[in-house]
Formats: sequence, structure tokens, C-alpha cells
Amino acid sequence: MTASAKGYCASGFESVRLAFEENLSTTDVGASVAVTVDGRFVVDLWGGYADAGRTRAWEQDTLVNVFSSTKTMTALCALLLADRRQLDLDARVSHYWPEFAANGKQHVLVRHLLGHTAGLSGFEGEAGEDLLYDWHAACERLAAQAPWWEPGSASGYHAITQGYLVGEVVRRITGRSLGAFFREHVAGPLEADFHIGLDEAHFHRVAPLIPPESDPEQLIAPQPGSIAERTMRGTPMDVEWTLKAAWRKAEIPAANGHGNARSMARSQTPIACEGTAFGHRLLSPDGCARIFDEQANGVDLFLGVPVRMGIGYGLVNDTFAFSANPRTCFWGGYGGSLVVIDQDARLCFTYAMNRMLAETIVGDARSIRMLGAVYDSLAR
Repeated sequence: MTASAKGYCASGFESVRLAFEENLSTTDVGASVAVTVDGRFVVDLWGGYADAGRTRAWEQDTLVNVFSSTKTMTALCALLLADRRQLDLDARVSHYWPEFAANGKQHVLVRHLLGHTAGLSGFEGEAGEDLLYDWHAACERLAAQAPWWEPGSASGYHAITQGYLVGEVVRRITGRSLGAFFREHVAGPLEADFHIGLDEAHFHRVAPLIPPESDPEQLIAPQPGSIAERTMRGTPMDVEWTLKAAWRKAEIPAANGHGNARSMARSQTPIACEGTAFGHRLLSPDGCARIFDEQANGVDLFLGVPVRMGIGYGLVNDTFAFSANPRTCFWGGYGGSLVVIDQDARLCFTYAMNRMLAETIVGDARSIRMLGAVYDSLAR
């Protein structure tokens, strides 16, 4: 029996609804998908269940932890400050954060943080859950570390650490935490129900994540002594932590954003439309174009696959061929959530779900099926 989706689907995009309902009938438990074209929603769908026991419906306002899709929100904050000329992407990080210059990091640039090339892809040594909830302790630890490779020479995905690194620069400039700055300057003006640091008042709306059958170490399979193995050891992560109040309330700007497809689309659509969406100008056209300043292009030292990194977003290549259009950027979250922004098509695609799969690090068959239907609809 085919599951039924709720929400809005514009004429001509019915195949996206069918793909979403196919996912709900086969692999998804509960999910949402949204698409904007030219700054207007053409798809805003949700359906299924908010819990593994299938006792609670996924509602229009259901929230879920989208893991690394949060990084697109963190990058947006940095791009906004750069557009306002409060942040220089070519400046040394230590210009804003003097303590960061320790241990050979005096030449690390802000763009290295956003492009995952800073050489700080994990915490040195063992790192536990409590460190993630202590902003100052996490930042002090990163400031004291030496880079694990020559900064700027290659990407090594900063799965957890990027949020603290970029977030601390934002805090040093604005005096506001990353979550507060995002709320005041992005989510608020764009009316996006997305949270980096979730208030307890919203806990009842959260759909708990359903862990994948395999863990990231099995997917990446790091070689002993490699950067990947070192990163894995210094990247604390357990899906069960996402059930805790401490995780939800903390600001972990690389991993613990809570939202849904609609709120991700409301936040990211300005990037697709030269900086303006929903009656609000967030960035200049040049500010949006900065994303495509390539920072790395080669085998990522952590992920082990060819990756092109721009400023805060991945750029399409043969590994992540989300679109044939060259001005397409993206990132996604562990388990399946995804953000794809195609500036050539003025398109933003977002997907959030509670059942995690471990097919790839960024995106899987569910989102690819729906994204393919989006482009087919545009072609028709």
C-alpha cells in the first residue's frame, strides 16, 4: 500500500510527490521534502511517522536533527558576515581569535575553516560526549592543537570540529553565539523554523532519529594511523546522544541543527536567488557567488573519496553529481538529510527524515530519486 503525503505540490511536480510517497512506502519512516524555484515553493510535503513504533504522525511542524546539513546554516552565517565586510575570508583566523595561532596555526586562514582544509578534522586524542556540550573547552582544545597536515593543501572533512571553529570566529566578531546569530540574522528574518541549540519548549515536536544498521567507521573503513583513523578517534559521535536534552540544547553548529525540509529551504533559498527570498535580502549576488571559490579538489583525507570544496559547501563533481549545472552547491547530514542549491536553475532542494541509512556520507537513493524527479519536472 502506497503511503500518502500531506502538504503542497505544484502542478507539473507530481512526480516528486510520487517519489516521496514511494520512499515513505519502502525505506522512510517519517520525512519531509521541499523545493523552491525562483524563490517560491513548488513542493512542501511531509508524511509518515515521527517515531520508530509508528504511533505518532509526522506533522507539518515536526523537527528532526539533520546532523551535518547544519553546516549549510553555519556557512551562511560566515557568508553573511563576509558580505557585510565584518569578516575577511582571506584573513588569518588568529586576527579574530588570537589564541588560535598556537602550535603552528598562525597562517591558517578563515577560508581554510570553511573549506575543511585547516588540518583540524578531529580533536587530538580521545574526545567524549561532554566536550561537545562545553563550547569554551572545545574551542580551547582546538586552539591548542597543531594541524595534522599543511593547511590549505587538501581537504579533510571536519565533521564535528568545523562548527566550533567557524562558530568561535563568528562569536569573536559579533559577541553572539553561532546559534543566536543564526536565529537573529537568518532564521528570524526568513521565518525559518530551524534551531542550532533547541529550546525545551520545542522538544515535543522532535522526531527521534532511527540509527542506521552500520556506523560511519564501517562506511569509511580508515587505515590504521591515517588521517581518517585519527579523525574518527577524535570525532565523538553516537546517534543515541541525540535523544538527550543536553545534545538538543547545546550548540554544535556542525551537527545538531533541528529543523525540517521547509525550514532548511527557507534558510537556503536566498543562495539560489542571488541573495533575496521571501521578501528579504540576505546577501548580495557577489556574496552568494563566493561559495564557488574552490578550496580543495581531490581525495578527501577523511572521507576517502574525491571531493570539491567551496566556501562552506561542497561543489558538484563525479562523486556528488547532483546536477549538471556548474553553479550547484550542497551538503548533507549523516543518515540522509540533504541540501542542494542550484544557482543556474534558481533551485533549492531539501530533505529531512528520521530513519537513517548509511549508504553514503552525503545523500542516498531516497533523495536522489526525488531530486531526479525535480529536474525531470523542470525539463518538462
